[in-house]
Amino acid sequence: MMPRLLFGLLLTTLLAACAGQGGTRSDPPEPAGVPVAGQDAPAMPAPPAAADADAPAPADAAAPLADTIAPAPDAPVADATSNATAPTQAELDFAAIYGQAPYDPIADPTLPAPAQMPASYDPWEGWNRRVHAFNNAVDRTVATPLARAYVKVVPRPVRLGVSNFFNNLGQPVSALNALLQGRPKQAGQSLGRFLLNSTLGIGGLFDPASDAELPNRSEDFGQTLGVWGWKNSRYVELPLFGPRTLRDTFGLVGDAPLSPLRQVEHDGTRVFLQGLQLVDLRTQLFALDSIREGAADEYALVRDAWLQRRNYQIQSDRRQKTDDLPDYLLDDETNPTVPVDVMPIVPLSPIP
Repeated sequence: MMPRLLFGLLLTTLLAACAGQGGTRSDPPEPAGVPVAGQDAPAMPAPPAAADADAPAPADAAAPLADTIAPAPDAPVADATSNATAPTQAELDFAAIYGQAPYDPIADPTLPAPAQMPASYDPWEGWNRRVHAFNNAVDRTVATPLARAYVKVVPRPVRLGVSNFFNNLGQPVSALNALLQGRPKQAGQSLGRFLLNSTLGIGGLFDPASDAELPNRSEDFGQTLGVWGWKNSRYVELPLFGPRTLRDTFGLVGDAPLSPLRQVEHDGTRVFLQGLQLVDLRTQLFALDSIREGAADEYALVRDAWLQRRNYQIQSDRRQKTDDLPDYLLDDETNPTVPVDVMPIVPLSPIP
């Protein structure tokens, strides 16, 4: 009787213990691998053994397609810092086989030196810029309005006759300077233009000399000094006369006694002709106004262009066609300078 009672009590205790562990508790289960307080941490599983190199990878462990494709051994690797002119793998292989360095177009010693623009000799730039501003103010307020009114009122054939007249007056001075420069043929052509236009051209209003294929060239004493050896002269801008060099300033002194307009004794006639020549000269510069207005530094543009043209006049033979300068710098008729006799200056009368 007693053993059966003990056996039943033990069986009831075991059943109650089992019921307590498998009850309806809602506590979440502990995550796998996280040790519980009071318990020892489970041992970490050992890493799998390295797979054989020839064994295929399992399907579930395959990487994306873009990651599994490796670049070709000879394909250049794209790099943001790589140079576009870097040698290719084929060039490197050629250099390794034949012992030659890859071609570098930047360091090629056989290439010609880069072109260098001639520097303008302008040590008086501060003064020249102030004079340039003054000349521009006079041009905007006086010369340009008069020239536009002249173009609007005077017909084109009359304006062409005026230009021919003043151009013909400068031919004797050009002939003398060409002779001083050692060009007798050019001196004869200039003198022939003057005689032909003064007679058949009715005082130079018409230009039959061009129909006779006599070239129209302009020479002055500043160019003569350059041919004689004064080549490098500093740039200077004179009030009202505009761009010059120091050499050309002395050239004005040599041309002044030969000026045809200064030989006119009547003051009113001389001043009128000089003023008319100034207006005609300004109309010939209209073609360059758009270039000057679009320049970042208008003073530097005028200076550099004038010096290039002046050096071309002195150092080059203008009878040969050349592409050294733009077309608007090659011809005197499209880029004239203020001659010595154009300033309407009344000479002082001698004191009796």
